[in-house]
Amino acid sequence: MSFRSLAVAAFASLLVAPSLAQTPQPTADPGPPLSGYPRKALGLPTPAELKTATYVRDVIYGHRDGMALTYDVFKPLKPNGALVVNMVSAGWRSSWAAPEERQARYQLLIDKGFTVVALYHASAPRFTVPDAVKDVRLGMRHIKLHAADYGADPARIGVWGASAGGHLSLVAGVMADDGDPAAANPLQRSGNRVRAVVAYFPPTDLDVLLGSRAKSGAIDFDDSLRASISPIHYVDARDPPTLLITGDADKGVPPSQSETMKAALDKAGVENKLTMFPGADHDFYVKGDPAKTDAYAVEAMNAMAGWFEKHLKK
Repeated sequence: MSFRSLAVAAFASLLVAPSLAQTPQPTADPGPPLSGYPRKALGLPTPAELKTATYVRDVIYGHRDGMALTYDVFKPLKPNGALVVNMVSAGWRSSWAAPEERQARYQLLIDKGFTVVALYHASAPRFTVPDAVKDVRLGMRHIKLHAADYGADPARIGVWGASAGGHLSLVAGVMADDGDPAAANPLQRSGNRVRAVVAYFPPTDLDVLLGSRAKSGAIDFDDSLRASISPIHYVDARDPPTLLITGDADKGVPPSQSETMKAALDKAGVENKLTMFPGADHDFYVKGDPAKTDAYAVEAMNAMAGWFEKHLKK
């Protein structure tokens, strides 16, 4: 299965339809492994890979409209003490999948000893982007508070996501705080700062990105809220090291969204890096060149893992 099977629709359709980018799909024959990466991340894990991690399932970190907000934990057999949170979100739709189906996407991190958390938020089309922002900020508080329960150091947490998940990863990085001691919800008293961020082709300025786009699904919210959920407006010197990866031909989330974020991080003196893949559209898709698409996907995964190895080490 090629990485071309990731969602490659333009951002307009991404806003109202689920993407395959976050959810491994079953396949009888996943094909040979890619160079530099254990498997093609959209296939199911092998029986041997399933033995490399144990799960803590359906951890409840909050509720919205009477429904539980949850995450799953993937615990490697040989943990390195660091934890990476994946923002499960495509078009701000957070589609659940059993850990056994999702693990292949995280196998590279698991093999390197990272504990991984798949964090879900209240999903479009019932809920909108501001809801997702509130959810993941709350979820990060719960994860940090309970990291030690999962064999990880709460001071060694990173976040990673793609597209809408990239946006929410940046939210977790630049909109973090040390908690509110006066909050009624005990969880809100806990901090949610992280140590490193990786974001693939992320929306960073919702006002610029959405413009006069017709409202539907996740973006059906008041325009006056756009700035409050745009990471670009929250950058300061306390933000964690941030890796941005995008394609220079991305028509869904234009590369300018990452370029302006890099400029803001540079101005604030925050360590960061922007990698731009020539000719790559959304999800690193290169039209007519599946080998190049796969190569970019592999390069991005290896860069992500390397960033966390560098910044989450003791």
